Amino acid sequence: MNTILEHMTGLDTLTDEVIAMDFLMNAKSGVRNYAMAVTECATPEIKQILLRQLGEAIDTHEKITNYMMQRGLYHPYHISEQIQLDLKNIQTAENIPS
Repeated sequence: MNTILEHMTGLDTLTDEVIAMDFLMNAKSGVRNYAMAVTECATPEIKQILLRQLGEAIDTHEKITNYMMQRGLYHPYHISEQIQLDLKNIQTAENIPS
């Protein structure tokens, strides 16, 4: 889509937010999966590897969260602000020409 049209329709920030939120959800899923894997591993060596990976996944999740918070894309500590942002994004998505 044309950059000017993206800006006019709000899709420029929506795209960044959608990508960042998708990345955040995948990172969260990775943390959950590594945590479960740690409890199921067969050897101490594998457990150490998975714990290291879990730590990296948690660090990645934190970096994505901080990125989104700094850019006003995510308000995890201010629910009313997050709801308003979500409603705005829904309205933007509804106004996208089909």
